[in-house]
Amino acid sequence: MTNNDILRRIRYTFDFKDQSMVEIFAAADHAVTQEQVVNWLRKDDDAAFVKATDTELAIFLNGLINTKRGKREGEQPEPEKRLNNNMIFMKLRIALNMKAEDVIETLELMEFRLSKHELSAFSRKADNKHYRECKDQILRNFLMGVQRKLRPEDTQDIDA
Repeated sequence: MTNNDILRRIRYTFDFKDQSMVEIFAAADHAVTQEQVVNWLRKDDDAAFVKATDTELAIFLNGLINTKRGKREGEQPEPEKRLNNNMIFMKLRIALNMKAEDVIETLELMEFRLSKHELSAFSRKADNKHYRECKDQILRNFLMGVQRKLRPEDTQDIDA
């Protein structure tokens, strides 16, 4: 999944308008224009499409955490320069205030089975022997499960 795919899915799932997306970036103390947001959300083959960087997605996810859970006291976290699916998954889980059982339940909405042990392997450090890489399929199923949970009346997949 590309950073732009993730932004599109999150926007669709939470039904964020362009201005809301700008405000989420602002919640992470980062200013973006509505035009930038629109260009990140365009289809990949659109001439005005702009690829979102890892740092831009990290800023957005940090802003989503601040928007959903409130800003934490003190200094805000520095956005990561490189993101992987494990980090994205963890930031989404924090933003949505989900415990392991909630994540497993969300994945089951997509008929995707994952044990608590497999799930905890995603949040370990890469050098831990129990670390497991979060594949695109798992992240995609999680995002679609959240969409199904929040918009049950809308069974359409945004990629269709």
